[in-house]
Amino acid sequence: MPCLDIKDGRVVKGVHFVNLKDAGDPVAAARAYTEDGADELAFLDITATVEKRKTTLETVKKVAGATKLPLTVGGGIASVEDAQAVLAAGADRISVASAAYRSPELIDRLAAAFGPEKVVIAIDVDRSANTPSGYEVYIDGGRTPTGTDAVAWAVEAVKRGAGIVLPTSKACDGAKNGYDLPLIKMLKDKVCVPVVASGGAGAPEHFLAAARAGADILLAASVFHLGEIRISALKKYLQENGVAVNPVW
Repeated sequence: MPCLDIKDGRVVKGVHFVNLKDAGDPVAAARAYTEDGADELAFLDITATVEKRKTTLETVKKVAGATKLPLTVGGGIASVEDAQAVLAAGADRISVASAAYRSPELIDRLAAAFGPEKVVIAIDVDRSANTPSGYEVYIDGGRTPTGTDAVAWAVEAVKRGAGIVLPTSKACDGAKNGYDLPLIKMLKDKVCVPVVASGGAGAPEHFLAAARAGADILLAASVFHLGEIRISALKKYLQENGVAVNPVW
């Protein structure tokens, strides 16, 4: 699942959520990933929340028009109406994070309106000695600590109707040293919905480790954007190591 982090209409990528650098045109990227065998795409308008604006619908429409892959869109979605507009623009799922944390009832409303299968709860986390799980929820694009236990919040979000959990480890993001495997394992033990591995992939072995830790979807950004790992080659590697993958057509 390649992730298009969008800022000012362009794909960007940083390390630990900062030092963002341009990584290309989102429409061209969507086409390339479709051709190389991606199963789905993520589109995250990463500054929508902190800039207090809605998701850039025109860019969503362009990306959705460039691919037939399922598209998950997040950033700036704070109401059922926002979600409806994003879905109407071509998204297949909507991802909520900060707005859902501030108003958990939003998850209930979204699940009731569109079904849990269309609702992704995205959780930016960092390691913390002050929470039971050792992970703390961050909001506002990873800028604001909340003091809330990340695993407990994931469990609540799923109870409210979230159909997928997408945790991104701030400590691992962009570092290319591997996914946060203890976090993945902990979440898989606590929730009964698909868990996305996000933040830290740098080599094929990292994707394999995440799959073996229980991740249902393997998300990455910079290694795909920079051409360091081809999706078609990664799928072959995973299959050779016993991981069931969708075929590359």
